[in-house]
Amino acid sequence: MAADTKSRMISAAIGLLQRHGLAAMSFTDVLAESGAARGAIYHHFPGGKQQLALEAARRNAEDVRGHLHELPARTPREVVEAFLGNVRPVVQASAEGGGCAVAAVTVDGGAANADQSSLRTVAADAFTGWGDELAGKLTHAGMSSSQAADLATLMIVTLEGAHILCRAAGSIAPFDRAAAALLSGLPSPG
Repeated sequence: MAADTKSRMISAAIGLLQRHGLAAMSFTDVLAESGAARGAIYHHFPGGKQQLALEAARRNAEDVRGHLHELPARTPREVVEAFLGNVRPVVQASAEGGGCAVAAVTVDGGAANADQSSLRTVAADAFTGWGDELAGKLTHAGMSSSQAADLATLMIVTLEGAHILCRAAGSIAPFDRAAAALLSGLPSPG
């Protein structure tokens, strides 16, 4: 039961980070969304908001990496198309006011310097892991390691940039333009 409560709190924190960012994420909102009792806060997160944000970002990063691991990898184009198709609903949520929980702990200036260093490290590890997963898929699909690493980085930058541009525009159009440009640099199928 305790693990379930902690898991629900982390899930609530992920959603709050995506919608409001780190500075606006409050324990009151986490408790309301998770259904946890007030006493659960420091029982599960003795490090306070910092610990909760770190654990939420880590879990979100692991979840995303798991989704990336499931992408098909027969051709580089197939990897990119599957990636774009899988992230499109997430970017659509950004156009409607959402965002990336991992990016939220990176860019939010609400924490002290030591806190920001830990948060940036979690985010850097997440983005590196996502890039490694994509690069592995692209290498398996026939690209050189160097080309695969470059394209994987471009894919992550496209995703994270789309979160910001689509939220600002209130539209998924920036993502669609970036996706088309990303695909235009790959050989056509057949």
